Amino acid sequence: MNELTKSERTRKFIIESTAPIFNVKGVAGTSLSDLTEATHLTKGSIYGNFENKEEVALAAFDHNWASVKNVITQKTQECGTCKEMLLVYAGLYNHIDNPLFPAGGCPLLNTTVEADDTNEVLRKRAGDGILSWKKNLVSIIKKGIAAKEFRADVDANKIAFSMIALIEGAILINRATKNKANSDHVFAVLEDLVVSMEFKKKI
Repeated sequence: MNELTKSERTRKFIIESTAPIFNVKGVAGTSLSDLTEATHLTKGSIYGNFENKEEVALAAFDHNWASVKNVITQKTQECGTCKEMLLVYAGLYNHIDNPLFPAGGCPLLNTTVEADDTNEVLRKRAGDGILSWKKNLVSIIKKGIAAKEFRADVDANKIAFSMIALIEGAILINRATKNKANSDHVFAVLEDLVVSMEFKKKI
């Protein structure tokens, strides 16, 4: 593996140091002083490695989302069935002290809510994240269909989007009401959805 150059190390340090701040405060709420305080670097050092604050925010989002995906990938690889792989999402996302997320919660939800009408570049990046997530879920569902874990008539795309909607909706409800019992109901529906796909062997 090639070692990082000094410039690459500096960029990596800036991204890792500021990613939690962007996820908590958003792009609009994060100031230059927040970045310099977190990194102990000057404005010149930061903008010598990034064109502007938006470019740092994009890199921070990529870092935060990659961290979430890495945890999910690790957990799903430990599963023996496709059903277990899908249920991993309910277990990981529905956690009161969620180790899955960086500070501030789900970066997809945070970024989408903030950027929807204010930052098209960030909105698209979050949208691409959702589509990538959907693609991964579809792959798991189709693998389950091929292995006769799930029924052949299951619409993988519909189920995948529904799972994402339930997960992100549950997170939103939990954060808005500050009552995990409310989001528990949604995650129970998610689990029922996964179970409903199961292939029933004829007796």
